Amino acid sequence: MQMSRMSSPSIGMDEDSGAGHALSDFLLQLENYSPSIPDSVVAYYLNMSGFESQDPRLIRLIALASQKFLSDIANDALQHCKMRTSSQINQSSKNQKGPKEKKYIMTMEDLVPALHEYGISAKKPHYFV
Repeated sequence: MQMSRMSSPSIGMDEDSGAGHALSDFLLQLENYSPSIPDSVVAYYLNMSGFESQDPRLIRLIALASQKFLSDIANDALQHCKMRTSSQINQSSKNQKGPKEKKYIMTMEDLVPALHEYGISAKKPHYFV
């Protein structure tokens, strides 16, 4: 006969206490972490949107999530840039022995598809056309 997990209430409590301990450790580590986006900038935009918090850990957590979001977008835009430049290099010069060090220049061509993946629509301003 198999015993179900619900028959023992201590199993669920052990998992909850482990998750609570991990969360408290994470919050302690968050106090010592300084994100790329300053707390004052995050607090300003949170206040502008109607959110107010006195807990600096919460503001740092939102700053960390924002940093991750921007990092993901920048990484995706870089991948688009690499694909675009590699196809241009393959078409323009097939007889070179090998490129030395590539310098990538990200443009709106790279940023727009990366932003589109996250549901953000961006258009190039008319004066850059």
